[in-house]
Amino acid sequence: MKVGVIGCGYWGPNLVRNFNALDNVDVAAVCDIRPERLEFISRLYPTIRTLTADANDILHSGDIDAVVIATPVSMHFPLGLEALSSGKHIFVEKPFTATVEQAQRLNELAQIKNLHIMVDHTFIYTGAVQTVKRIIDGGELGDLYYFDSVRVNLGLFQHDVNVIWDLAPHDVSIMDYLLGRRPRAIAATGVAHFEPNIENIAYISAYYDNNLLGHIHVNWLAPVKVRKTLISGSKKMIVYDDMEPSEKIKIYDRGVDIVEDKDQIYNILVQYRTGDMLAPHIDLTEALKKATREFYDAVNEDRPALTDGVAGLQVVKILEASNNSMRTGGKVIELD
Repeated sequence: MKVGVIGCGYWGPNLVRNFNALDNVDVAAVCDIRPERLEFISRLYPTIRTLTADANDILHSGDIDAVVIATPVSMHFPLGLEALSSGKHIFVEKPFTATVEQAQRLNELAQIKNLHIMVDHTFIYTGAVQTVKRIIDGGELGDLYYFDSVRVNLGLFQHDVNVIWDLAPHDVSIMDYLLGRRPRAIAATGVAHFEPNIENIAYISAYYDNNLLGHIHVNWLAPVKVRKTLISGSKKMIVYDDMEPSEKIKIYDRGVDIVEDKDQIYNILVQYRTGDMLAPHIDLTEALKKATREFYDAVNEDRPALTDGVAGLQVVKILEASNNSMRTGGKVIELD
């Protein structure tokens, strides 16, 4: 597979490094509009043949099989559309697109042309999230009650997207993957303290069937960096703390049991259950290494990637509904 990478800002060099390390993958071209970034890539990878400021050199090259798009989200759709139209598979940085309509159009075009789309929801490929997924799917937590995540830090402020589109794609993609079901409605609130319509703090609520609630807090204006998720079930609970160096996942045998008092039929008793805590071993392989390998394998095996265009579309649906709800004072947005 010959790969062309468009965009070498913060994340692009990581993608170049991981694709370059794969067997049977050749990073043949890199594009960025800033000469200093191309010079940086040239020093690290002198074997890359084409370094260009014109994306068309990659999009319309007969030697390129797949295009990696690591640009601001506003460019994901036009670049993805052009790449697919030219018969190339695409690997797109999160979020997939800026609107649901754009995501739908790219998925439709890929299906028509029998091409593959993968969205770089990197956290899905971490050993921690994969471990939590196995625990949930194995029924160890019982009936799920809630998914509650916090992703906050001081900066980096963006000028083209708000905090929902910047930080929430991580947690929305994790929530969507772990719960394995679709919310029926979304509500969100947020505040822009500095730039109009660039909210720097937001709260998202996702309402599912069977009283399952998802909640996500994202914030650019926090004094500490927090990356923590709580998942509660009828049997056990999980704390996933991505800032922990080793014990990122802790499983608590704790919860509540509701019992009826037979002597007083109208009384409901809550009994608290406290058991052991277990910190399972997790795979510490770099997530992006797994993600780039998944893209290569999905294309070669002609199958959907774990985080394909459909998964990317679902995340964009939740982000767009959250944005619309926030702009209407927290109005509940029903999803199809």
